Amino acid sequence: MATNPSPATLQSEFEQAVAYALHLWQDLSLAVQENWGGPDSSDKRDWLAGAVVELFPDISKLSPSALLQQLQQQNQQPQQQQQNDNSSSSSTEEPDEAYIEEFLLNVMLDEFEVAIDNESAALVAEQIVRARTECLRGKIDGEVADLRRRFSSKRPNEKVNFKLVEQDQEADWDTEDDDDDDDDEDEEMTDAVPELVKKEKKEPEVDEDGFTKVVSKKKK
Repeated sequence: MATNPSPATLQSEFEQAVAYALHLWQDLSLAVQENWGGPDSSDKRDWLAGAVVELFPDISKLSPSALLQQLQQQNQQPQQQQQNDNSSSSSTEEPDEAYIEEFLLNVMLDEFEVAIDNESAALVAEQIVRARTECLRGKIDGEVADLRRRFSSKRPNEKVNFKLVEQDQEADWDTEDDDDDDDDEDEEMTDAVPELVKKEKKEPEVDEDGFTKVVSKKKK
């Protein structure tokens, strides 16, 4: 008879699921492929995986009662804030899909200077939260296994095709694609060609004496 995975194994499986989801995210793969985050773009993706994992409490450090409470939070996230008013101060709130999506979009904008104008970040957030919920339940043969399978079948050095839209330009809309949107809504995001908006770099300002003004960039 198969034994249930240990909390440490479940935490490890969740961490791997996050890494799989990010590596399968076409928009992020494209940003890494094109070095939009600089020469260390690949390292930034690895950092992002760790940063997402750290948004959630470590499963291996949760007591059985705390584990149950985290699972209840995942199952009741629409009313989560109201319910947490009566929870103990030691409980750590589980981030929901909307929070993860916003976090991913902010990192893409800050670290890769790309504004994503599609629903791909929401899909990645859904995958991460589903994998999280399954791991809290001690299950790793659903979303976690599916992400692993898709990642394993991904071709090495596979190039991502894309359509780049400058910030001051409007995208050209294809009516045929629009008509098919409803039918293709449930298709995997890997079937779509991502359309990204690259942040426009500001031209340097020159004062009256001909000197270029230098504006420092905040270190995150």
